[in-house]
Amino acid sequence: MDAIDVLTNLNHLKAYFQPIFSADEHIVIGYEITGKLQMEEQLINLNSFAYDEDIPEEYRVEVEQRLLRLALSQLAGEVKDFDIYLPCNANLLILDYGESYFDIIKEYILEENLPRIVLVISEHNFKGDFSQLNNILRYLRTYGMKVAINQVGSESHLDYIKMISPNILKVNIEQLSYESWGAQNDLFTSLGTLARKIGANMLFEGINTVHQLQFAWKSGGRYYQGKYLADSSTTIIPKNQLKERFKKECQQFIKIEKRLLEENYNELKNLQNLLETTIQHSKPESNNSELLLALAKELDVYSFRIYICDEDGFQTSPNIMRIDKKWYVQKEAINKNWSWRPYFLKTIIKMRNDKSGVFSDVYSDIDTGEMTRTFSIPVNESEYLFIDISYDYLFKHNIFR
Repeated sequence: MDAIDVLTNLNHLKAYFQPIFSADEHIVIGYEITGKLQMEEQLINLNSFAYDEDIPEEYRVEVEQRLLRLALSQLAGEVKDFDIYLPCNANLLILDYGESYFDIIKEYILEENLPRIVLVISEHNFKGDFSQLNNILRYLRTYGMKVAINQVGSESHLDYIKMISPNILKVNIEQLSYESWGAQNDLFTSLGTLARKIGANMLFEGINTVHQLQFAWKSGGRYYQGKYLADSSTTIIPKNQLKERFKKECQQFIKIEKRLLEENYNELKNLQNLLETTIQHSKPESNNSELLLALAKELDVYSFRIYICDEDGFQTSPNIMRIDKKWYVQKEAINKNWSWRPYFLKTIIKMRNDKSGVFSDVYSDIDTGEMTRTFSIPVNESEYLFIDISYDYLFKHNIFR
């Protein structure tokens, strides 16, 4: 359907409301607005209309504003009970510095209820000056309105997101399958870290299965929406409609997660005890390659590399490295400095004060490219032994967490 067909049939425009649920209360806390055109037996989604640059701006503005009026006229009387997520094309918003958009909102929403309004912006589709957009959004936020960044993902401009400092990051996981969880973990971990740094909540949309809901919960999502919970409709639903079901599913997620964490803790504790016992018996020294080589061979099942550093991160021993099932002494590694690595010095301080070993988080080794965790432990007053655990062992014992 082309632009003229849409414009000449705006009397058939309908506002649809998709419920947004909260993880903490298990109730509906908001609705996201979308526009659909009812044409005979066909229902046409207008989500992409406002972003189609082949359509003149004034046509797109007219459709967006018509939807805005229609939705707010239906929800204004109940806005005290939930947030309203409004579509907002930033390229159209800046045409008049947001004045016409804001004027429509004020027609229907009392000033004390403006904090219930959430403007949904697609940052990666914005073509203009971000500082100008940011100024407009800052002005609107002085009235308490919130900002959500839509479709946050690998194509997002993180610097621009930080500049806007939104209240909500919307992440679509509609295409996420149970089998692809592991491959997506790094991206969602990064987004979660970004959300915490800027003080934003994460909203996961496109939830069509219980596994996607579990992933959203596990990834730190506070808000959820999708067909699995409730599809969009021209009417709103009771806020407690899914409370009991949602609570039971979350309890199941909690039970599974606690069991996995318990297993993970026990596996790591057993590995730590075994490594510490082996190290105590071998008494490795940085200037004794034979002792280190003997220790490495004892740890053949667990490790692919060991070495010793001082507390400033300078390597005082060779690398003892396993390559093709054989152990080698790599003297060229002596005097390399590793203090630039994230958390290196923090780990040293912890070991020095706690007098115990520490496991790193999972990371990708810069030489081999395989996923690993490093166990580090003091061997004397000024030196620390580092043991890189092999991917095979981590995988077999499921200690990637």
